Amino acid sequence: MPTESRFEDLISAGLLEIGDGYRAKNDELGGDGPIFLRAGHVTDSHIDLSGVERFHARLSDRVASKMSKRGDTIVTTKGNSTGRTSFVTPDLPTFVYSPHLCYWRSLDPRRLAPGFLRYWAKSTEFKHQLRGMQASTDMAPYLSLTDQRRLTISLPPPDHQHAIGHILGALDDKIDLNRRTNETLEATVRELFRSWFVDFAIVRAKADARPKRASDSGIAKLFPSSLEESALGPIPQGWTAVPLYDVATYINGAAYAAFQPNDEGRGLPIIKIAELKAGVTRQTKFSDVAMPEKYRIARGDILFSWSGNPDTSIDTFVWTHDPAWLNQHIFRVVPHRTDERAFVLSTLKHLKPVFAEIARNKQTTGLGHVTAADMRRLLVARPDDRVLRAWGAMAGPLLDRAFQNEVESNSLAAMRDALMPRLLSGDCPIADPSRFMTPERS
Repeated sequence: MPTESRFEDLISAGLLEIGDGYRAKNDELGGDGPIFLRAGHVTDSHIDLSGVERFHARLSDRVASKMSKRGDTIVTTKGNSTGRTSFVTPDLPTFVYSPHLCYWRSLDPRRLAPGFLRYWAKSTEFKHQLRGMQASTDMAPYLSLTDQRRLTISLPPPDHQHAIGHILGALDDKIDLNRRTNETLEATVRELFRSWFVDFAIVRAKADARPKRASDSGIAKLFPSSLEESALGPIPQGWTAVPLYDVATYINGAAYAAFQPNDEGRGLPIIKIAELKAGVTRQTKFSDVAMPEKYRIARGDILFSWSGNPDTSIDTFVWTHDPAWLNQHIFRVVPHRTDERAFVLSTLKHLKPVFAEIARNKQTTGLGHVTAADMRRLLVARPDDRVLRAWGAMAGPLLDRAFQNEVESNSLAAMRDALMPRLLSGDCPIADPSRFMTPERS
């Protein structure tokens, strides 16, 4: 049976260390030394190191006491994201915590399993205490080290702790592998798209009579050997400069009120931009109103969110969940032909920086938008059908694999979320938990 312990007692017993981050000065950053991890880099699924700042290397000793260690549980402590958690896995580089982050570190993994702390930070037991602490002040949400020392945790025996960490960690390991695989797949498609449809590398190589790459064998013959002027600028001869709005059919979602939302789970979930960005599978608002079929989205649909923060909200997605209703400010993008899908999806993803700039120029109160009128003015180079089919044959399988990985990750996440409360509460018996008493795998 679990035993109830306070964090301060675990700290006194030498089992647990908690700490906060380093308050960096502007002139300490901009070097090539240790990474400085801010709360914004801690997502619900992983630690995103894109765009991180670094300390000057000469400051390594100064920030050493605030450096991460393998097995740390990370918790955000200030602002609306308070209580968001992550975990320092073996593949991550070390980094320095910022002041809006804290860490929980097991000092004796055989008695206090790091993997158990990782999932307890996502438990209802912790969330309930966190809400109580937040309700005790009128200030913005904040979780101090003093508050953390008062936390009460239900600890099962060490072998059960390790078993819980291993079982749930194996699911998250596979989810993370899928995510990293998809990053590689998407980067490959992105570079190929730029080569074919932006830089026109194959056309330029033929025009300059340069030897074609082996990867172009059989494909280069589909491309012309010269460029011609167009409204877009120089494009391959025989291609056309067309408005982005003409490469597919764009169906806007319905007004939120039209769905007559309910929170009892009746009908289909209503998908808004925030939920689309988060990739969540559990929605809070549903609708059983008879809406036109065009507002129903299905697995595999291309979605383009055209309103919100220019840098974080305006983006292209592929829906990987069960059927749902589409809220306004999101286009469902329907290619005119199935063999054009890879081109349409790749084009929208490639244009993300352009969309962000369009929205930023119209930004009010932090929000911007990309309208149908903007998409009619934005020109893209449309190749002939032979090149479109070749692109679909090359990029389509890569995009399909990324899609299937995401679908699998959704299923694994649902399994993890169903198992986690039962394992943490002890309602799900673990056969022979002692077999997990090995050095912490995560």
